[in-house]
Amino acid sequence: MLDFDTIAAISTPMGEGAIAIVRLSGDQSVEIADRIFKSVAGKRLADVQSHTIHYGHIVDPKTNQVIEEVMLSIMRGPKTFTREDIIEINCHGGIVSVNRVLQLVLANGARLAEPGEFTKRAFLNGRVDLSQAEAVMDLIRAKTDKAMNMAISQMEGRLSKLVRHLRQEILETLAHVEVNIDYPEYDDVEEMTHKVLIEKATHVRNEIEKLLQTSQQGKILREGLATVIIGRPNVGKSSLLNSLVQDTKAIVTDIPGTTRDVIEEYVNVRGVPLRLIDTAGIRETEDIVEKIGVERSRQYLKEADLILLVLNFHEELTEDDRNLFEAVKGMDYIVIVNKTDLEQKMDLIEVKELAGDHPVVTTSLVQEKGIDQLEEAISSLFFKGTIESQDLTYISNTRHIALLTQARNTIDEAIMGIESGVPIDIVQIDLTRTWELLGEIIGDAVHESLIDQLFSQFCLGK
Repeated sequence: MLDFDTIAAISTPMGEGAIAIVRLSGDQSVEIADRIFKSVAGKRLADVQSHTIHYGHIVDPKTNQVIEEVMLSIMRGPKTFTREDIIEINCHGGIVSVNRVLQLVLANGARLAEPGEFTKRAFLNGRVDLSQAEAVMDLIRAKTDKAMNMAISQMEGRLSKLVRHLRQEILETLAHVEVNIDYPEYDDVEEMTHKVLIEKATHVRNEIEKLLQTSQQGKILREGLATVIIGRPNVGKSSLLNSLVQDTKAIVTDIPGTTRDVIEEYVNVRGVPLRLIDTAGIRETEDIVEKIGVERSRQYLKEADLILLVLNFHEELTEDDRNLFEAVKGMDYIVIVNKTDLEQKMDLIEVKELAGDHPVVTTSLVQEKGIDQLEEAISSLFFKGTIESQDLTYISNTRHIALLTQARNTIDEAIMGIESGVPIDIVQIDLTRTWELLGEIIGDAVHESLIDQLFSQFCLGK
């Protein structure tokens, strides 16, 4: 275990609540807590057992003033998250009370923790590897049950075990290569022929490819789908946003052009997190403000993962509608024919011809009809049921995806080199690089500046 100073931070969200927690970690945690904590039972923390909780008061040792009534937990390393001694002070959840406790802790020898420093210490002390540490933040930010389950799986080391296994296979292959290069005269050493090399390299390559095949779904669960709602003015875009969010976030009127700017909301649709973006109606307009909104809508359209194209059942298809079909060509989109509670004027046959293989859903948002069918279409479009598989290790982290892509490319180069008859010691360079890239995922081969950057993205106190 590395030798660090003692850090402290508030580990619960700021604001009013029943409980707030001030956490300490480091060799001086118990000593610092003993200076300011007076147990009702009269015991010193230095004398109590680990992993116990105690009732008492936080007292300023200089003035003997009682600051807070608390429950204090003591956990001695190495059986803790950071593998250091940890103290957690559970006080009342008011902004003033928790800050007073923290200031007293800092005044008695602790240092304010940097963002993510508790988890960083867990990594540096060997409690978790880098991919597990990153999963901690994914767990905190998870917006659906499926995203949470994926983060828990990674925290438990599912990805780490697979990556370590692949690295071990490459290492054993490299060892055989070294033996054949250095001691070619020994007949009892397994000859690392091109055939054996390509079999092992192809196996590793296939395993990396399996992981990358889950990356689209994994990234969707982690970051959400940028979902843009488009359509002509007054077709029901804002009503659709409100129906999915189940709240009145957008102004809904019969006046075309009411939505002048972009409105964003997160919503959970059957385990799929959507970042819903309600745009201004796309049409030609002379209104300067509306024109700016339309231009923003077009920009969001280019960056969207999913498009919900809304049409009006009560109106015939217009040239603007047909232009929207052209604008979303080649993208993932669902057509929503809204206002089915009104008289039909739209030719649904033409709509389906324009949509091609893309889903077409009819809705009456005023009567709350068709939302279930829309949610099913969204879920089926991206996951088709495969997300329920418990046997897959899902890759969601952009850094992991980039490293796995590089690793696949370098091992592809190794395989091409083997097939082209390149000398084995040259192929060894690409295999070694693949081994290093996989090591960066779990932190076995990663620069210190990258570690600092990754943990700086964590919330304070975690």
